Amino acid sequence: MSSGLTQRRRKGGAGDAFDSHDGAPSGAASSTDSVPIAGFGDSSRRNSSHGGEEYNSARHSNGDRDYNDDDDDEGGGRKGKQNKLTLMEEVLLMGLKDSQGHLSFWNDNISYVSLLRFARARVLRGCILMELSFRKRIATVQEIRKRPYSERLLQVIDERPTGEVLLDEALRMIKTDSQSIASWIDLMSGETWNLMSFNYQLKQVRERIAKGLVDKGVLRTEKRNFVLFDMATHPVADYSVKEQLIQKTVDCLLGRGPAPTKQLVAMACAAYAANVLENALVGLNHAQREQAFARVDELLQTWAALGDKAKQAGCDDVMAGVLGVYTKMDSLL
Repeated sequence: MSSGLTQRRRKGGAGDAFDSHDGAPSGAASSTDSVPIAGFGDSSRRNSSHGGEEYNSARHSNGDRDYNDDDDDEGGGRKGKQNKLTLMEEVLLMGLKDSQGHLSFWNDNISYVSLLRFARARVLRGCILMELSFRKRIATVQEIRKRPYSERLLQVIDERPTGEVLLDEALRMIKTDSQSIASWIDLMSGETWNLMSFNYQLKQVRERIAKGLVDKGVLRTEKRNFVLFDMATHPVADYSVKEQLIQKTVDCLLGRGPAPTKQLVAMACAAYAANVLENALVGLNHAQREQAFARVDELLQTWAALGDKAKQAGCDDVMAGVLGVYTKMDSLL
């Protein structure tokens, strides 16, 4: 395992801040608010759990996201579009506290939080790039000189809007300039000293993703008082969505079922990089947790290198580049 994995698991604190640029306090979600796989959430709200057979049938009917041109057209059906979660929404949903609807504000180790605030701004922005790649909107520029995947330039190959506000905003930005994958993640996170590049920063990302989940019926909006200020929070409204998300993540990391899709691997690696994967593993025993962490670390390293298995599963240069950025963040932490 990498040194970043060892450091992260020693610190704990699943659900730490995704970024410090979204205009709302954020920190680490305590493990006490995470929910086991079996009996997920409040039993008074849900009286059923997902078994393996039930989950497989549900996965077959709903399926992992298969992005084709029809999915992005307005005539594709409102219900199907509402139920489809983006990669960013899945990662944020995994990190949210179920009943409180926010990420914790505090962490026991202040220096660790400082590192997270420096690095976590990149996680959701990397998800945006991978999502655009899955929807066949962006790709890397083909050059004679082969650069590392994270340093390859991005180009827009399909200008049609996706229907997702954040994705379309990022797509318009990428169209205006030629930057590498790592540079776009930094620019959209606001991590730049170039004053001319501040207009590339995506703001209020976490809040806008949460509002998208509210529109899809997964979360609801409440206003909570935090002594000195009031803040809108987004508790989970449809627990079955998060329960299925956690179940398919656990199945992937424990080697259950068929080979994982590229979307599922991207989500698991992004959750790991965002330090919220712990929330999906609280219902496992120690040996299973060790296996899951080892598996996601292996996936992150091998898919970032774009090995043969990753290529066969549909991994492309954009996904490999983003995961390559995540591996450097993991080593830092």
